[in-house]
Amino acid sequence: MNMSFFDQFASPCLLGIPLILLSMLFPTLLLPSPNNRWITNRFSTLQLWFINLITKQLMIPLNKNGHKWALILTSLMTLLLLINLLGLLPYTFTPTTQLSMNMALAFPLWLATLIIGLRNQPSISLGHLLPEGTPTPLIPALILIETTSLLIRPLALGVRLTANLTAGHLLIQLISTASTVLLPIMPTISILTTTILLLLTILEVAVAMIQAYVFVLLLSLYLQENI
Repeated sequence: MNMSFFDQFASPCLLGIPLILLSMLFPTLLLPSPNNRWITNRFSTLQLWFINLITKQLMIPLNKNGHKWALILTSLMTLLLLINLLGLLPYTFTPTTQLSMNMALAFPLWLATLIIGLRNQPSISLGHLLPEGTPTPLIPALILIETTSLLIRPLALGVRLTANLTAGHLLIQLISTASTVLLPIMPTISILTTTILLLLTILEVAVAMIQAYVFVLLLSLYLQENI
């Protein structure tokens, strides 16, 4: 029984071929396709308004040099948001519950922000490792601590997204299983459990949106530090 709870996090396969790539590409089909008209219908208008809102929020902490990253950050935010939300549907697979995928997204982008800082302003970037006015005996320890905190940033990004989504999916499956088992035995308790399940599902929709936003927002803050 315990193993079956985690089967939902295993990548589905067809003829021995993992379908995780297909599940990552499918959300892109929901985005508006290029057209010779700016506005084709109300759905595309709503999509464009939402993407514009996301872009504005992400670009607030960045200066003009950071606006070059608008397309990358907005595309990443949209992809994570669609994957997280589609993963809440029944009989679906959520790629963002895989730590390997989240690390593959977090590490290259974090490394790019770090390289930009070391190339454009090396003294300021290295100065973050040693706060001003630090007592001399504490310098080696603080440099080690700040370096460690810098290097675990991509790990924190990936683990945060993976842990929140995995915990939510497990809770939904546990409560839904309990509701099904209790239905013939204690119908009243089963109905109460189903109500809790509906509230938890609404909460997980909010978590899916918030975690996608937090992931990209932290990347934009890391970028701001280095530009």
